[in-house]
Amino acid sequence: MSASMKTPIPAELVDAPEQSKPGKQHKNYRGFVAGVFSGIAKLSVGHPFDTIKVRLQTTDSTHFRGPIDCLTQTLRNEGVKGIYKGATPPLVGWMFMDSIMLGSLSVYRRVLNDHLFHPTRLASEPQKKLPVVGHALAGIMAGWTVSFIAGPVEHIKARLQVQYAADKSKRLYTGPIDCLTKIFRAHGLKGIYHGLTATLLFRTFFLFWWGSYEVFTQALSTHTSLSAPAVNFWAGGLSAQVFWITSYPSDVVKQRIMTDSLGPERRFRTWREAARGVYREQGVRGYWRGFGPCFLRAFPANAMALVAFESVMRALPE
Repeated sequence: MSASMKTPIPAELVDAPEQSKPGKQHKNYRGFVAGVFSGIAKLSVGHPFDTIKVRLQTTDSTHFRGPIDCLTQTLRNEGVKGIYKGATPPLVGWMFMDSIMLGSLSVYRRVLNDHLFHPTRLASEPQKKLPVVGHALAGIMAGWTVSFIAGPVEHIKARLQVQYAADKSKRLYTGPIDCLTKIFRAHGLKGIYHGLTATLLFRTFFLFWWGSYEVFTQALSTHTSLSAPAVNFWAGGLSAQVFWITSYPSDVVKQRIMTDSLGPERRFRTWREAARGVYREQGVRGYWRGFGPCFLRAFPANAMALVAFESVMRALPE
């Protein structure tokens, strides 16, 4: 097992708790508590960027001229609360998503290492290193696994984020529970999981995230004198940037699908229709609308999450 798997892993959707040692179950407790604060820090820093990103992704250029105009209009019309719309679902779901992501990622890495890349290794032999392609494949599988939790969370979040009315009485949904309840009553479980296919496709790009994370980790560990946390910090931030550069167009299409009507007036019946719709309305540039806030968000959100995680881990009794 690589050195990168023995230290906390900072990433956009993962706040990995420190790996526990046999006989020290309190490590799991500390990681769980630290993960809560890490999620809060990540959301506090990253959600305003995400709100601007989603609003740019789901509107045309006549609504907002760009990120600054979108931020200005949001603050002017809705106040600071406007940029934190839809924050509750990802905050509540973060621990579940992190737990599933980290747990499945670790399992998939081990299974791939033992049964695909080193199937002839004897039990008495030391664990061999998982190659970069193995980390990439494990990333895809973990991404698909967590999609079944992330899909509904992101669906509810997106619908709340595109409610522009400052007056709550004029909004279709008063909050995440109301949104979830109304969608379930009208469209059932299928409505809650609207956009799941787009979510699975989007998270397939986790191969670039976890593959590049291992590449950066190996390079920084070999060619620098950085400490393990510093290596994780930079590798996590840089790999998150690689992920968003490669996956962003698919995220735009996903957001269009998730904010589309669920009724008969639905515009996009398939992922392909949504992708064509983006191109028809805005051309190639449409696939990158809102990329600036997203790209700017990735690194500081990860940095603050790691700072919070490490601080709480040190503060809690062992």
